[in-house]
Amino acid sequence: MVRKSLFILGASLALLPGIAAAQYPNKPIKLIVPFAPAGTTDIVARIVADQLSRELGQPVIVENRGGGGGSIGADVVAKSAPDGYTLGVATVSTMAVNPAANSRIPYNNFKDFIPVTKFVAVPNILAVNPSVPAKDFKEFIELLKKNPNKYSFATSGTAGISHMMGELFMAASGTDMAHIPYKGAGPAVIDVISGQVPVLFDNLPSSKAQIDAGKLRLLAVAAPKRLAAYPNIPTFAELGMAEVNDPAWYGLVVPAKTPKEIVDKLYAASVKAVNNPATKEKLAQQGADPVGNTPAEFAKDIKIEYDKMKAIVVKKGIKLE
Repeated sequence: MVRKSLFILGASLALLPGIAAAQYPNKPIKLIVPFAPAGTTDIVARIVADQLSRELGQPVIVENRGGGGGSIGADVVAKSAPDGYTLGVATVSTMAVNPAANSRIPYNNFKDFIPVTKFVAVPNILAVNPSVPAKDFKEFIELLKKNPNKYSFATSGTAGISHMMGELFMAASGTDMAHIPYKGAGPAVIDVISGQVPVLFDNLPSSKAQIDAGKLRLLAVAAPKRLAAYPNIPTFAELGMAEVNDPAWYGLVVPAKTPKEIVDKLYAASVKAVNNPATKEKLAQQGADPVGNTPAEFAKDIKIEYDKMKAIVVKKGIKLE
C-alpha cells in the first residue's frame, strides 16, 4: 500500500510543470516547418535543427506541414501541447503577412505563440526562367507593360511573404501578372525552372543553387545592400521600389503557456546552435545571416513586421485569401 501511494505521488509530481521543465528535454522534439520541403524555411530549419539536436541532447525532427501560406503548419503549433516537444518555425508569412492580409487564418499571431529567437535573416529575390526575353530588370518591366496579364508568377503560397512581394511589385511598377501559389518554395522553384511558370518571387536560399547553375535569371534582390555573391544585381530600393525591399527572417516559436524554464532552455540552445561555426558556414552558403536575438527582441520584430504589413494591406487594399 505504501509503495502504491509512493508510486502515485511520484507520478503526480512528474506531471507538475516545474518538474517537467527541469527534466526537459527527455525525448525527441518535433519542429514544424509550415512549408513544403526544399524551400528556404525547410533549408534553414534543417541546418539549425541538426545543431540544435546536439545542444539539447535529443533529436530535433523536422516535420513539413505546408499549405495556406504557412497558416496550416502554424496552426498545428498553436494548438499543440505547451510542453516544449512541438516547436514551430516562424516566418514573415506566418507571423505578419498572413495575419495582416488574411482574415480567415485560424490562429492569433500574438496570443497563441511565445517567440523564442530569430534564427536568421535572408534576402528576397525576383527571378525568371531564362527563356523570358528580358536580360535585366528594366527590360522585364518593359516586357510586362507591353504584355499585360500574359505572364504569371510563382510563390510559396497564398498570403505569404512572396505573394505580398508580387502584389507590391505590381502596384509599384504598374504591371499585371497572375499569381500561381504553391505549398512551398521548393515546388514553386521546380515549376519555374521547368518553364511551367515564367516568374518567381522567393527567398534566396531556396533559389540560390538554381541561380548559380544558370537555371534562373536573377533580376533584383530585397536586401539592405547589393549581395556580395551578385554585385551586378540591384536592390529593389535602388530601383525605386522601397516597399518591395524587405528581407525575410526565420525564427523559433512555441505554443502559448509553454513554461518559461523551457523557453529559456530553447533560447540558450538556439543561440549556441546558430552561432556554431559549422552552422554559420552552412547558413552563409545559403545566403542566410545568423541572428539569435532574445525572446523580447524577437517579439518586437514580429510586432514591427506585422504593423508594417498591416499598413501596406490597408493602404493598397490588399486581401490575400
